[in-house]
Order: sequence, then structure tokens, then C-alpha cells
Amino acid sequence: MRSRPASQENLVHRSRMAALLTAVATLTLTGAFALATTSGPAAAHGAAMTPGARTYLCWKDGLTQTGEIKPNNPACAAAVAQSGANSLYNWFSVLRSDANGRTAGFIPDGQLCSGGNTSFSGYNLARNDWPVTHLTAGRTMQFNYSNWAHHPGTFYFYVTKNTWSPTRALAWSDLEDQPFLTVTNPPSIGGPGTNDGHYYFNGTLPANKSGRHIIYSRWVRSDSQENFFGCSDVTFDGGNGEVTGIGSGGTTPPTTTPPTTPPTTPPISPSSTPTTKPPTTPPSSGDCMAVLSVTGAWQGGFQGEVLIMNHSSRTWGSWTAKWTWPSGQTLTQVWNGKATTSGSSVTVTNESYNGTIAPNGTTTFGFLANVPGTNNLPTVTCTGQ
Repeated sequence: MRSRPASQENLVHRSRMAALLTAVATLTLTGAFALATTSGPAAAHGAAMTPGARTYLCWKDGLTQTGEIKPNNPACAAAVAQSGANSLYNWFSVLRSDANGRTAGFIPDGQLCSGGNTSFSGYNLARNDWPVTHLTAGRTMQFNYSNWAHHPGTFYFYVTKNTWSPTRALAWSDLEDQPFLTVTNPPSIGGPGTNDGHYYFNGTLPANKSGRHIIYSRWVRSDSQENFFGCSDVTFDGGNGEVTGIGSGGTTPPTTTPPTTPPTTPPISPSSTPTTKPPTTPPSSGDCMAVLSVTGAWQGGFQGEVLIMNHSSRTWGSWTAKWTWPSGQTLTQVWNGKATTSGSSVTVTNESYNGTIAPNGTTTFGFLANVPGTNNLPTVTCTGQ
């Protein structure tokens, strides 16, 4: 099947430019994505959930019944306009795989909320209308941090100085010199691959704060160089964790119409022809991550895209993605991949031009599917060789 809709061009371009993500996840009925690995070691993923990081709360703000993410909050909408919808399907992936505990000087001023990851640059925007969590200064509360995969490491939480203003992008000098909370290897519940799975631990909020602030989080893994970052917008106004500025989540009716032009495979340029010989021994299957995102939906059908990610240390020469439809869906078209089906089971392998994926590289394929009723989406697994 030969093409991809024009609306996919920018998204595919972004995903190929970025050394994105690592993850395992599951798409629930009201969730907005599905990703998983096959058996084997999994890469970490996570973001602050209480108080919620910008990507997490914007994801919640934009949930719809179709699985698409359409932010209602204006700051979230501006972030998606700059960074693309994948930044919300992958809300738990604000990371740098080469951070190794480095902070100031490694992550530039003005890019703290994205962790210096260009795929999330929209979340650095200096605005005062981000979703906000209401807190009480000096109070002890439970912090929750997403745990898409369990790994050892240390969490650091900082708060902005009283001189900080939401009218400027966050800089290191805006943060208090020391974290107000540091936790190593806390317990967790749920996960991997669930929207509500999280690490949890108690911490006391700074006592000398009032009004709007940012709580800045870092998760420094001790078993790899991968570090996670996030900005949680809060206001110290006597609140107990209430969140304002997000939509109802999952109640927006579908408005997208089916594509009118059948997708066709893009031409192969000589420069894109694979030149790297694949390894003779395949990497661990847990190093392949797949993210399914809904890019369009209508009565009786939807359009999806799957992002394949290589989080091994070797270049792959080929990949395979698999899933089983949970609700009677049927695949009608695939582009940038070759599909075979057996009943409800689907297997997609690479085309000749997108099988090679370098370490921390990505590629995508798209598809159309019919939906007889409720669109419960599948968990996608993948392997690379």
C-alpha cells in the first residue's frame, strides 16, 4: 500500500529527527496511546503525576472518546502546535538518554521543561495559563511519579524562587539552589504500561511560598545515563492537590472525517537507502518500543500511526510490530510497512527503505482500520534485529 496522507508529513518528519523516548504502555478506552515491549528488559519512562507535569496534565486535558488528543487548554494547544500531538501521546517521555545526571550547562536555560529534548520544546513556553495544581505551602503530601517501567534511581524536586515569573521561560537561576525533596528507589504501584501506575512517596512542600510557582522534577536513573525532566505548574493558595485548567477528558465527540485520497508509499531517495549492515546478533527484544497514536477518527473507522523506537546500542536492519485487535476492528490499509493478518492478529514488518534504525532512532508506519463498535485499542509489541 503506497502512500501516506499529507497530514502525516510533519509528524513523520519530527519523529525521524528526534532521538525519542523509551517506553512501555497500554492504551485504555479513555487513554490516548498504546505502547509495549515484548518480554525482556524494558526502558524506563515517567513523569510527575502529582503534582502533574505539563505533558501529563495536557494529555489529560486533551483526551477524547476516539483516542485522539485535542487540547482544550490554550497553553497545551500552543505546545502541541509547536511540538506535535506525539508529545502528548508520549507525555511520559521528556528525557535525555545521554544526561547521566548532568543539569545546568547541559540542559540550556529556557529549555528546562523539555529537558533539552526538541520533541517537547513547546512545553518551555512562558505562559500563565498552563493547567495548575493547587497546594498548601509547608504541608506534607504524597507525590506520584509515573512508572512505565521499574528502574532504580533518584528523584529530585526543586521549586522556583520567589522572584520567578511565569512570563519568562524557566532558567536554572530561577530555581532554589537545593532540592526540597530527594527520594531514592521509592515503592511503586501498578505499571508497567498503565495510565495510573506510579511511584509514590511523601514529601513536605516548601514553607515560604505563595502564589504561582513551578515544581521542577528530575529522575536520574542509576542503571543508565537516561534522565527524565518535567515542569509542574502549581499555586500555593491553601489547596489540597486540586487541578484546574484541564478539560473534561474523553467527552469530545469525533469530528474528523476519513481521508479522501488513498495513501501511497513515498518514493525512496538514494540518500535514504540503508547502508549500515545489521548486527549478526539481534538486541534484546525489550529494546524495541512501539507507540500507537490515533491521528484521525470517524464513525466506523480511524487512522493510526505506530512509532517504532530503537533503544538498543546497535543498529537494526529490520523490525516487526504485532498486535491483536480487542474489539473486532479490521485493518484496511497500511503504508510504510507490510502487513499480514490472521483473524484478529496483525503483523507489520518494515519496508526496504525504513528497516534500518540507528540506536535511539525511530521510524513510523500508518494504517486505516474499520471499527464495528467501541474502539478499544490494542497493545503493540515490537522486535528489532
